[in-house]
Amino acid sequence: MKNDQALLLRFRVRQCNKQPQLKFDNRQVRYKEQNIYYKLPILDGLELLDAREYTHHFPFHKHNTFNITLVREQIFSTKLTDGFWQAPVGAIVVTNPGEVHATFCDTQTGSSFFTFYVSPAVLEMFNKECPVFFETKIIADDYLFRGLHGIFRKYTSGACDIEDELLLFLQRLVARYAAAGSYGNKEKRLFHRFLEDFPPEKFSLEKTASAFGLDKYKFLRLFKQETGLTPNNYVILQRIEKCKELLKSQHDLLDIAVQTGFYDATHLCRHFKRVTGITPLAYHNA
Repeated sequence: MKNDQALLLRFRVRQCNKQPQLKFDNRQVRYKEQNIYYKLPILDGLELLDAREYTHHFPFHKHNTFNITLVREQIFSTKLTDGFWQAPVGAIVVTNPGEVHATFCDTQTGSSFFTFYVSPAVLEMFNKECPVFFETKIIADDYLFRGLHGIFRKYTSGACDIEDELLLFLQRLVARYAAAGSYGNKEKRLFHRFLEDFPPEKFSLEKTASAFGLDKYKFLRLFKQETGLTPNNYVILQRIEKCKELLKSQHDLLDIAVQTGFYDATHLCRHFKRVTGITPLAYHNA
């Protein structure tokens, strides 16, 4: 069965009926859309997303962390710049920091998955402090899957002492599946450098294109070639990252919206939910 599973994954599995169905603890109170977010004061700010029967797609975006996703129910579909991948229940999907991707959820029955957002510095500890990169996006490792899932269940059941156990499984992940070397899109190139120095709340496509001596259409094309995102999507992601920082100490959504360049609290909530899967309030309260 393991050989069959590995072969299927190699060809970007579209279905897998042999995977055992796991039962999950449903006692946790759920937010709207059945997504729950956790922020833990361990491992350089570990964050977790528990998505249950989620029916909305995540648009193209990126993270500053490794995304380690456990597929729990339904096929997990993700699109990267180099292809479209589908993983079965029981698989682990890894996205590298800075890697532009979109996630497509089952719009009828919903998709259920659990994601660890892990700081690059944590995984680098297991690679002699060198950058880590995963070329393999879909991993079939039943022992690793069940170990990571067990940690999730332990935490949601009230246990706080998960750090040492999680480190052991992350070490296995790096040792068996990671390749040394940094991810190419993390390089600070022309447009990245400019926009990182430019306040995202004041972004103007016409003015930014003019600063490079380009018309806006050529700027749009070149920007997407470099980043994998449109300028508008890139700026929205920057604004949401700033929102996350402000939500750590503030709760007035209108004030945060004004500070980050959104029209109002509704505009902020809509984009925040599309990218993260949860509301700003849920993130603040996590």
